Amino acid sequence: MLLIRRTLLLLSISVIVLGCDQHAFKEDIGFVPESGDLLFQDSDCGPLCDAIEKVTIGYGGANFSHVGIVAVDDNGNLVVIEAVSRGVEVTPLRTFLGRSLDTKGRPKVVVGRLKKAYHHLIAPAIEEALALKGKPYDKVFAVGDEAYYCSELVYEIFRRVNDNTPVFTLQPMTFKEPGTEHTQQTWQEYFSALGVRVPEGLPGINPGSISRSAALTIIHTYGNPGRSLQSKSLKHPRPKVAS
Repeated sequence: MLLIRRTLLLLSISVIVLGCDQHAFKEDIGFVPESGDLLFQDSDCGPLCDAIEKVTIGYGGANFSHVGIVAVDDNGNLVVIEAVSRGVEVTPLRTFLGRSLDTKGRPKVVVGRLKKAYHHLIAPAIEEALALKGKPYDKVFAVGDEAYYCSELVYEIFRRVNDNTPVFTLQPMTFKEPGTEHTQQTWQEYFSALGVRVPEGLPGINPGSISRSAALTIIHTYGNPGRSLQSKSLKHPRPKVAS
């Protein structure tokens, strides 16, 4: 039974961030993202996405378990550079937006745009991200190696092109049940299946913390990413400083 359980957990890695099927969604013709925009996604990919969202907090309390950066490909098409279970890859924008929809058929995606002081970093950061295409996914969330999870990719590309000065901030990671000292069962089984210790307290980063960064302004929401944003409009929000 334990072997089956571990196998199922490892298989779920192929779903987390992201192997979700693309669905038909409502177009938002009033908004077009720009190169360098960060797309924060509430992903419906099972227990691991739920576990990520449970221990992280996004802008306005939203559920975010994934983030990617918008770029323009050689044919002038909008794409998203992201670290997913298959590694770092380039995904058509429409495919990215169609992965996870709210009850009204809208992508559960919120858009953050770097403030003017950081605009000069966008082009070199995208070049850095493209140079990492094909790098493996970081299953153990270890910053500083040659594998990347989604928010680590965003953190690293901007740090490297900013004279090794982070634009986004690493924080101690936690995998505990909120309000307790007990590691969530999902995380216990996940790291046990990988044969490593739970990296509690080690430095890391997540989509939620990036979405709350003072370096960003949240400029648009496609759909409802959950939690407290259910009753909010982010069409013209006031930026929130990271805590």
